[in-house]
Order: sequence, then C-alpha cells, then structure tokens
Amino acid sequence: MKYLYTFILLTVTNFSFSQSDLYISNGSYVYVDGNVFTNGTNAPLYVTNDVNLDTNSHIYLRNEAQLLQGNNVGNSGTGRLSAFQTGTANTYAYNYWSSPVGVNAGAAGNTAFRPNNNMHRETAAPITSTPFGYIAGYNGTATQIVSYWLYTFIGLTATTNPYEDWIGLGGGTLPVGGDPNGTLASGYGFTMKGNPSGGQQYDFRGRANNGNITVTLNANRETLVGNPYPSALDARDFIHNVSNASRMTGTLKYWEQAPGATSHNLSDYVGGYALYTVSADGLTDSFVPAPFTTYLLDGTATNFPAGTGNKIARRYIPIGQGFMIEGNGTGGTITFNNAQREFYKQSGTDSYFFRNQYDDNEDTTEETTYNEDGFNNVPADFKRFRINVDFTENELYTRQLLMNFHNSATDGFDYGLEGKGDTPLASDAYWTLNNEPYIIQAFNYDETLRIPLVVKVRANQPVRFRIYDVQNFDESQRIYIHDKEHDIYVNLKESNYDINLPLGLYTDRFEITFTSQTLGTPDNTLADFTIFQNNESSELNLINPNFRDIKNVSVYDVSGKQVLNIKNLPISEKQIVSTKQFSNGMYIVSVGFKSGINLNKKVIIANKK
Repeated sequence: MKYLYTFILLTVTNFSFSQSDLYISNGSYVYVDGNVFTNGTNAPLYVTNDVNLDTNSHIYLRNEAQLLQGNNVGNSGTGRLSAFQTGTANTYAYNYWSSPVGVNAGAAGNTAFRPNNNMHRETAAPITSTPFGYIAGYNGTATQIVSYWLYTFIGLTATTNPYEDWIGLGGGTLPVGGDPNGTLASGYGFTMKGNPSGGQQYDFRGRANNGNITVTLNANRETLVGNPYPSALDARDFIHNVSNASRMTGTLKYWEQAPGATSHNLSDYVGGYALYTVSADGLTDSFVPAPFTTYLLDGTATNFPAGTGNKIARRYIPIGQGFMIEGNGTGGTITFNNAQREFYKQSGTDSYFFRNQYDDNEDTTEETTYNEDGFNNVPADFKRFRINVDFTENELYTRQLLMNFHNSATDGFDYGLEGKGDTPLASDAYWTLNNEPYIIQAFNYDETLRIPLVVKVRANQPVRFRIYDVQNFDESQRIYIHDKEHDIYVNLKESNYDINLPLGLYTDRFEITFTSQTLGTPDNTLADFTIFQNNESSELNLINPNFRDIKNVSVYDVSGKQVLNIKNLPISEKQIVSTKQFSNGMYIVSVGFKSGINLNKKVIIANKK
C-alpha cells in the first residue's frame, strides 16, 4: 500500500527523515537543509522504496543535504529533485561531470540526462532557478553553456586514436561537438567547460536516479563514468563490488587542468589525470596528483594539497563527480547500486569534489586519517613512500609515484593497491608491470627488493629524484635510488639525487633499493661526503675525505631562489663557506660533482648575533 503525504518542510531539526515511500503532491515540496545534519549512518532524507513527484512538485536538497534510497525501484512523476554542485573550470578548461538526475517524463525508472532539461542556474536563493541557455562558439558565460564542449568518452575496441572515442552528446564526434538536446544514460560521465569566473554553481533538476545503474566497459579501454546519485558514492564499495572487481582495473582517474588556462588549443592544455584506488577495508587509499604541479626544493609542493592547481580524491565521491575507469582484460558490465551510496558531506575530510577549495569539517567522523599534506596515514601493517621526479625542460612539472608495501601484495597486479598510468608524457617516470607503466605499485616488503624505475626524457635536461611521505619505515632504514650506470647509491631519506640526462628512454638504469650493495659489489654511495652548518661560527662545512672533484656549490632559500653559487673549488678534504650574509632560516645546499651527480642537503642557518 502506498502512503500519501504532502510536505512543506522549511525548517528541519537534527533528526533523519525516513519513509517507506515518498509522494509529493501537485505544487508541494520538501526542503531539506543539510546544515542541521552531520555525517553518519543516517541520511537527512532516506526513502526505502520509490519517490513519486507529482506535477510541479519538488525536493530541494540544500547545504549538502542528500537523498538515499534502499530498494532497487524506479522513481516516477513529472516533478523535480534539485541538487547543487559547483564547478571551477574556467572558459578554457574542463570539469568531468555525472548527473544525479534524468528527464522528468515517461514511465517509472531512471531516465537519460539531457542538458537543456536538467541543468539550471539559481536566480533567487534558496529554491528559484531557471534553465541555462546554450550557445555556439567556444566561450561560455555565467548564463550560457557552450554546446560544443559537451562530450562523453567511450573506449571502443575498434579505434586506435583515443580522440576518436570522444563522442559529443547527441552523437557528434570530434570536431563536431555536443548538442544540449543530446541524451546520456545514467552512470556515464560528460565534459563541460566553464565560464570566465570559473566558479559556476549548477542546479541539477529532474527525476532522481536510483537503484542498479549499469555501464559497459570494453576490455582494456577507458570509459567516462561518474557518481549517478543525489548522494555520495563510497569508492570502496564501488571498486570492491565483486562483479565490478572482475571486470575493471579498480583505478579511478580524475581529470585536472592547471589553473589560469587561456586557450582552447589542445597543444596548449596543461593538465593530466590524478589516480585513486582504495583497499578492500577502506583504510588505505592510494592517490597521486596530476603531473603538472612543481615542488619546492625542500620537497613540499608549491600549491598542495589544495588551492590553485592540485586536488585530492578521497573515498566518498560527491554528487556530480565524473571520472574515468578502465575495463580489465575481460571488460563487461559494471554496476552502481544503492549499497554503494552513503550520506557523507562533501565538506567532510574524507570527500572531495575535484575543485579548488578544501573545507575541513571537524565535526565529521573519519574512517581514515590524513597527514598535513593531505595523504592517507596508512595502517601499521603497511609501509609506503612517494618518489617525486622533477623535469625542468620547457614546463617545469613533477611526476609523483607511489609505492605501497603490504604482506598481501604480490609480484603481479594487486587490485585496490596499484594503479596503471596513461601513455607516458614526453618526459615522464613510472614503475613497470608486464611492460606497462604504473603510477601506483605494491609489493610484499623485503629488504632485498630492487624495484625498477623507468625514466623518459625528450631533451637533455636536469632531472631530480626526491622522496616524500615516508610511512612506517624504521628511522635507520635507508631508501636508495641506484644509478646503475654510475653505480651510485643515494639515500633519498637524506638527500635528493640530481643528474643531467640526455634525450632517451631509461628502462634499466634506475632502481629503488633498501641496501646499498649486492653480493660481491662494494658499497659505493655518497655517504662519505658530509654537509653541515656550524652556527657557532656562521660557516657551512663541506667534508670531502675521498677528495671528490666538486663542480659547484649552490645555496637556495625555501622559495627555490638561488642565493649563492660558487664554482671552480679546489680539490680539498674540507671546504668552508661563510653564511654570515644569510638571514636565519632553512636553506638547501646543492653540491654538484664533476661526475654528474648532485647531493642536496637541508640546513638551518641561525647566525649568532
């Protein structure tokens, strides 16, 4: 038996609102204010079965309110649910989206998304909106969306050029563009460029998606999908759904472009994919940022973890977020379902819409914890570190690689712990598995491991290797990069490794090790060379007992500005450099040897007055 209710909820106290069925009569509405709800197991609006919105009736989800449903039943009616999400892409940049609603017409059940039916803009808070307009050309406005940039991506086995897999809404392929009358089935994602302000709020209005939603993945090909619900989606439950895990690789890829884009030309795009996966227990997430942000010499990023240009994916995927996933060697149908839905606010510390704001909500209950750089603190039975590889030719950018260690990991592919990369950039670095590039990799830790690190450079340039986010390693445990050509081991926990590399692909030159010698091979490290600051005498000391030939000594402040450069030093057991002229603070000392190796060391200068 269906129950009949007419609601006008303008104020909601701190309780969850639950119904077996929900019917909103003609001209009535339910207004749900998320400000009075905290994260937890209870949603502000939970409906066991279906939602039936009569003509001109509405459900308004505001201030991060969400709708959850229990059973796999079809919603119905010609009324509309309204949910907000804010993009930050400017006129020249993309956001990846997925609609939580479809058109409000036809028989009960999920319906296709259609931009000119479902995308609105607020004209008077908190409930009044009007449809967006659509224009030709390339540049959007605050009231008009450019149809051309409405695309979806379906990796087809017959194509060899990935750009052929971009399909405009309405069926047009590049360079035809999209059509606001075009439709997109629930669960698939789409692209859209923003407006000059880059902070447009979109009001998705239509019939709320619910229940089982399927998308098809071709073997070893990517497809643009997204959270299809007006609630958060638990990435763990989606990735580790038994059926899904048998058909996809388990890595979610989030597109990000560098801020300040000023061109529509593909050759001018500065962007890439950030990768995310999570362990089956949900306690260990593995995330690496898109490879276009540069880092300071002390190892910290210039704009990380949030702000201009670097974003973090978390376990709970917010409303409207689109992302790429890849079919495994089999491919097939993967499913979104209500068991994967969760009431979790976007402002919570374990959720993040791929945009340029970070709001730390201390009232939320975390299932995982994060360090000051925004990275997951892994459980005690895990070890991990990240390698930052800096490239300086043309645009300065950093490729970050993540290495996980756990006793469950194998030498093969470990679902939920590893992530495959894209086709390598012109200059790039990556782990390797089955001759394919990986950005996230996992092993069962063993001190005898020797892990290949592939480096590709498109022109002669300096390349820097640095370690970052080292977790659960003993203080005494060294982590080396081994340059096999020079047979040099550099302990990255103590110093960076800088070297000039000619154009080429280096598949067998570099490796990560945990001991500095192999059987029958002498220890050949830079451990014999010492850099230290004597603040009593305001002097920098370089101790060189093996009389290594020094090319130059440079000193940098924390912003990366070079404040001293000394060349043509005589070969000596000890060099002393005065630091009286420097302000107190942290500096990076970089010693370049004529062998082509660099040694970097942090020092604190605290001159005595």
